[in-house]
Amino acid sequence: MKKTLDIKKLILLNMPYILLGLFATNFGEAWRMAQGADASEKFLSMVAVLPGALQSFWPSLHPLDLLVGLCCGVGLRLAVYLKSKNAKKYRHGLEYGSARWGTREDIAPYVDPVFQNNVILTKTESLTMNSRPKNPKTARNKNVLVIGGSGSGKTRFWLKPNLMQMHSSYVVTDPKGTILVECGKMLQRGAPKLGKDGKPMKDKHGKVIYEPYRIKVLNTINFKKSMHYNPFAYIHSEKDILKLVTTLIANTKGEGKAGDDFWVKAETLLYCALIGYIHYEAPVEEQNFSTLIEFINAMEVREDDEEFKNPVDLMFDALESEKPNHFAVRQYKKYKLAAGDICSK
Repeated sequence: MKKTLDIKKLILLNMPYILLGLFATNFGEAWRMAQGADASEKFLSMVAVLPGALQSFWPSLHPLDLLVGLCCGVGLRLAVYLKSKNAKKYRHGLEYGSARWGTREDIAPYVDPVFQNNVILTKTESLTMNSRPKNPKTARNKNVLVIGGSGSGKTRFWLKPNLMQMHSSYVVTDPKGTILVECGKMLQRGAPKLGKDGKPMKDKHGKVIYEPYRIKVLNTINFKKSMHYNPFAYIHSEKDILKLVTTLIANTKGEGKAGDDFWVKAETLLYCALIGYIHYEAPVEEQNFSTLIEFINAMEVREDDEEFKNPVDLMFDALESEKPNHFAVRQYKKYKLAAGDICSK
């Protein structure tokens, strides 16, 4: 019974193409009855014969006419099939309003069972900080974009609750300067240290053990409230000295066209000599830019007395007598040689 219904459905779906094919046999008959030596003459003759061939509603049963009708019917069916294959897939009845609000069941696979190990998104939705959850399909990046006008609560209702999670390290940009004041003490105390059972650990006196944060502050407006960075603490070799000098010159030359390459090389030699002396000879507490500035200020030059030696010259002379091949001495001698060439010219 089902097979009979399928055949009936197939016939009904293809009935328009069958009828068109039978009707197209009349065109085959007109072409067959047309006279002409070539295709153009035969086509003109077909136009004259066609009305007569179309007068009868009955199809032509001549084999050639049936072949023409079959080709027309199959061609139309093929065109409809190709069109349907390229058609867009519509969700009928769901074009509008198919979206819905997520439920607790939808977000549950992405939430860590331990509340403290989540990024808080809303009151009821969170996202696990675990980058390798049990089900890899639930792995998501941790980037969150919060958009809102001034005073809409971006800091109060999203940033601060996530700082209170204290599950990782944080880098916070604080333009207003309020986050450190309001959350600094909390981070300084830290979060309770959790045991294997997930519960806070306690010391022998029964007090909860906390893991404090190390807070570092960079304040570019009030340097008295800012931590400082000393590049001299990261110098370990002569290559590091050259890197520091190159960076220093690149960031102090200002805007506009660069000067003569000679002056850049002379400045590089001088800085390498002074920083090399500070790194290798100065006490640790004096290895900073303050000492470098004092050296530069002490480099007095007298045009009327070429034999005059300033304190820095004397300092390098003393070092040369002890360590002739010292890195700082070699750089300073090159610098003085260049300066001497300029004076002689």
